[in-house]
Amino acid sequence: MDIREYVEGVCRGAKAASSAIALADTALKNKVITAFARELEKDCDYIMSENALDVSAARENGTSEAMCDRLCLTKDRISGIVKALLALTELPDPVGGGTVTKRPNGMEIKKISVPLGAVGVIYEARPNVSADIAGLCLKSGNAAVLRGGKEALRSNKAIVACAKRALSLCGLPEETVSLIEMTEREGASVMMEMRGVLDVLIPRGGKGLIQSVVMNSKVPVIETGAGNCHLYVHSDADMDKALSIAANAKLSRPSVCNAVETILVNGIVAEEFLPRLKDALVNTEIRGCDRACGIIDCSKATDEDWETEYNDYVVALKIVDTVEQAVEHINRYSTGHSEAIVTESRAAADYFTSRIDSACVYVNASTRFTDGGEFGLGAEVGISTQKLHARGPMGLSALTTTKYVINGDGQVR
Repeated sequence: MDIREYVEGVCRGAKAASSAIALADTALKNKVITAFARELEKDCDYIMSENALDVSAARENGTSEAMCDRLCLTKDRISGIVKALLALTELPDPVGGGTVTKRPNGMEIKKISVPLGAVGVIYEARPNVSADIAGLCLKSGNAAVLRGGKEALRSNKAIVACAKRALSLCGLPEETVSLIEMTEREGASVMMEMRGVLDVLIPRGGKGLIQSVVMNSKVPVIETGAGNCHLYVHSDADMDKALSIAANAKLSRPSVCNAVETILVNGIVAEEFLPRLKDALVNTEIRGCDRACGIIDCSKATDEDWETEYNDYVVALKIVDTVEQAVEHINRYSTGHSEAIVTESRAAADYFTSRIDSACVYVNASTRFTDGGEFGLGAEVGISTQKLHARGPMGLSALTTTKYVINGDGQVR
């Protein structure tokens, strides 16, 4: 079987299965998600052994340690995945409900939420995404077609096998959650051509992957994720607070999309703050503007650095003189993901939040909170950086659309 035939078969299988999960009631959907979580728990050792092979191969291929960390599944991380799935069962069902209006002619119009259908997701080396998306799709009544990167193939296969067993145990089609196991680039291209079979395509990963899908897909796309995120330290910032936030936003997991890539510092506090910042950013390469290089020992930043998502222990550093300059720089180079200001000035905070054009804007908090779980949405299918349909962390409601049901009594127009 060639790649095209294989991928088309998987997608059509998911489309056929989507009607069964769309009609499942809340109790059945929660039952299958719970079964999925229990299967992951039972298979924890096997999943970690398969993941260890993926991580070992990635290291042999020269993958950075930051990206290997993104790929790695530990017992604690699998436990976190299980908890996130079980948390989904506690959330309200996003399907159904709705509002009812009555027209003067007597017609009753009900607006209800319904699943999108068959959801395709193309992503890179983060196997936890397989479980997150499968769980979200199940709860929202959608079928999922997952196409992860080759670096995580063994891990993804082990996780999706758990989902398929859970579906079978609950009497639902196993094709409701499917994995494209042929990871050649052609497979992703075929998914992009599946208009009328896949109802939406969501890319998660680096800028190159996302733009390739956005520019080439015939299937409607929700653009997610590239995270050139910024932190601005205002002249009225609490310095200790700023250092803590900067260190967390850059160092806690530098390979993820909500990690900070550029730090802007007001010139009034730069002499005091930059030496402390350099000490706080342990084992991190700092690429600074000319003014920053005059204060601390760091590499010289180029214009390319301002627009780069490093996904690594590298940060760009620029000194600005006003909040207006900070906002101008961020809106020019940001990917529309997450930006933060540290300040004790209400006026500066209000100016920043009202003028920054990104999905998530923080005052005195780390950008690392841009996450479906942290926002109380359960897991997330991605962070949407566009403005139509969904923006920011995409939880359950973002995987539904609207249907109008109209009841009449012979009315004609």
